[in-house]
Amino acid sequence: MMDWTDRHERFFLRQISRRVRLYTEMITTGAILHGDRARLLAFNSDEHPVALQIGGADPAALAECARIGADFGYAEINLNIGCPSDRVQSGDFGACLMAKPEVVARAVAAMGAAVGVPITVKHRIAIDEQEEWPALSRFVRIVAEAGCSHFIVHARKALLQGLSAKENREVPPLRYELVHRLKQQFPVLAVTINGGFTTLDAMAAQLKRVDGVMIGREAYQNPYVLADVDRRFFGQPTPAPTRHEIVERLLGYIEQEVAAGVPLKSITRHILGLFNGQRGARAWRRSLSENAPRFDGGPADAVALLHNAATLVPRDDPTAAAA
Repeated sequence: MMDWTDRHERFFLRQISRRVRLYTEMITTGAILHGDRARLLAFNSDEHPVALQIGGADPAALAECARIGADFGYAEINLNIGCPSDRVQSGDFGACLMAKPEVVARAVAAMGAAVGVPITVKHRIAIDEQEEWPALSRFVRIVAEAGCSHFIVHARKALLQGLSAKENREVPPLRYELVHRLKQQFPVLAVTINGGFTTLDAMAAQLKRVDGVMIGREAYQNPYVLADVDRRFFGQPTPAPTRHEIVERLLGYIEQEVAAGVPLKSITRHILGLFNGQRGARAWRRSLSENAPRFDGGPADAVALLHNAATLVPRDDPTAAAA
């Protein structure tokens, strides 16, 4: 999720769930090889377990980026074969590579030979005029033979001509049954399903058929959906944190980052949805949206701004009325 799941967003989500695996936004091989690696790849150790998601097609470049990512301490290197954006298509990677499983296989083999951490692939069920099941099963078979044992499947076809990247996340119908069929055909592979999940009940139902569930937009827009994940899916005995406890957990991080020169709005833009569904949520969002962009104070002032915004929401409000 480019421009969304940066290090500030991931640190925030980690305060809600200690166990979910977090993924970086997709970073291209060119950016990693020629850009500011510290800015692009550095992360807080509290984010673990965290995976680096890479976009590219050249096996040698991907192998070098995998080595760099492993050296930075990422627990997994994920190759994105699902992004349908015009920018990605112009570079002939992302979802375009669904039509070239042999290229993906060479890339996976090179990356696997370069590092000891798991190499995973995130992809669509098919693209454009491909017949969905034959394309999906062939793609996975060829890439698995190259050494990939974990596939993360966005259960939609991508239509590269005629639909925008946003439309490709919403318009093509979800085909969960094809992902279930994939797991049945390749039982030794780990299969994670992605696309359209908004409740833990829906995720629990999927875990009877596949090995994992990935969520993106829902976790960003309604992050508190993750609050009970550790107890429900990982057997964690501790109760879910309250929304106000999550704010408290963020204060030290915000103080540290503002002291280091990070604009407060770079952090607060990710936490606007924390109180969604609670009385006072609109006031919380308005306070942060109006005050953080023009904030020019110090670390203590930033902490006070967050405190003040949180006081606009009643503590432990049990109501679920839209706000």
